[in-house]
Amino acid sequence: MIFDYVGVKDINGPLVVLDKVSHASYEEMVDIRLENGSVRHGRIVQIDGKRAVIQVFEGTSGISLTNTQTRLKGHPMEMPLSPAILGRVFDGSGRPIDGLGDVFPVKTADVNGTPINPVSRIYPKNYINTGISTIDTLMTLIRGQKLPIFSGSGMKHNELAVQIATQAKISGADSGNFGIVFAAMGVKNDVADYFRRSFENSGILRHVVMFLNLANDPIIERILTPRCALTVAEYLAFDLGMHILVIMTDMTSYAEALREFSSSKGEIPGRKGYPGYLYSDLASLYERAGMIRGKKGSVTQIPILTMPNDDVTHPVPDLTGYITEGQIVLDRSLDAAGTYPPVAVLPSLSRLMKDGIGTGYTREDHSALANQLFASYAKVMDARSLASVIGEEELSPEDKKYIEFGRKFEQEFVNQGHTENRSIETSLDLGWELLTTLPREALDRVDDATLDQYYEPAKVRVSKAKAEREKLDRIDTESGEGKDE
Repeated sequence: MIFDYVGVKDINGPLVVLDKVSHASYEEMVDIRLENGSVRHGRIVQIDGKRAVIQVFEGTSGISLTNTQTRLKGHPMEMPLSPAILGRVFDGSGRPIDGLGDVFPVKTADVNGTPINPVSRIYPKNYINTGISTIDTLMTLIRGQKLPIFSGSGMKHNELAVQIATQAKISGADSGNFGIVFAAMGVKNDVADYFRRSFENSGILRHVVMFLNLANDPIIERILTPRCALTVAEYLAFDLGMHILVIMTDMTSYAEALREFSSSKGEIPGRKGYPGYLYSDLASLYERAGMIRGKKGSVTQIPILTMPNDDVTHPVPDLTGYITEGQIVLDRSLDAAGTYPPVAVLPSLSRLMKDGIGTGYTREDHSALANQLFASYAKVMDARSLASVIGEEELSPEDKKYIEFGRKFEQEFVNQGHTENRSIETSLDLGWELLTTLPREALDRVDDATLDQYYEPAKVRVSKAKAEREKLDRIDTESGEGKDE
């Protein structure tokens, strides 16, 4: 039932208070008609008896206490959905901004979603190939997983987000049934333009649904952006049977908007001023990833968040780590050294990786290789710590080999171009070739049969490549000497 109310009780920042309201519902949408005939939109965010607090999307400037007409719509915010939504660009509250007109919906859905019954969830298996060696080999992204990226201010997480969106693909019969939902929250105009231009130039925009919330947009819109994006993702996955990767950046901007919103309502703050319900609010977003029994599609999430002062114990990364299944951590020292992507291998992990790799998914040696690379790189860190005390020249021959392995690992495996798209086979072969830097007896995480099948052929390939390079260098040297004469 639709009700109209004339006048408002109070105006406080972006909030409008209505008194003597009956039949109102939490999250209900409202239209606010001003004296000049213009209409603004809002939603009910608090109900106290017959008093309703409304968050106005476009702000409260110019609203009259006496002549404003408020209409309760009788339903929560809904997102229009259609198969034609692929390739479209929306603002943070789901309004088209690409000049192609409105979406003609097949259906509409509440942006708050509905909880997935735990009994109907399917355990995530099979992987999504990102073309990035560190992620695909050491912290593999599994369909239906939520795997956040922990970054820092000023680091290259935006470039990484674009590269993942551009290169991500799945294998098998469903490879053509893959799409991206990309949500940017609180970004500057130049960053939003970078995202849009990158997708257009790469030719993948027709498989992407974009939501762009700018830094100067209302904070309520920032709170709605991930919910609109996930509503679209659920429709494409569970209604149309697609495999959808949702990339959301930056979740710290979302949490800060939630903190500001909570403060304006007068709620008691928790850690660092964030509301006490931050954990459950983040969980309401992250838990919308997954696979459902009887449905062909899947929703996979990569939330990206910047850690204030690079502090992993900050409430946003801290709570995100509790809810999600692993994390990809970006390292500032690698970033400063020019390594891209600056993925810190040791603190990063994917908890669902073990069930989505190996025979039938990637390759049978994947698990053993990943374990050995982790173990060997951990010894690199120990050797570097020792070298910082006694000097690298005083290290044992074994520690010097680990130092050499660490340099090559960061320069050739972790580091790759912004547009370099490596297959999983290329990444695995590169990992074995790097392990040839170490003696066979040092590889204690791999059985002999696997070493015979992969380590020894890699050693032969590396020797042949080295001999070929030396031959070319010798020819160049001799030709240079002939010119001098």
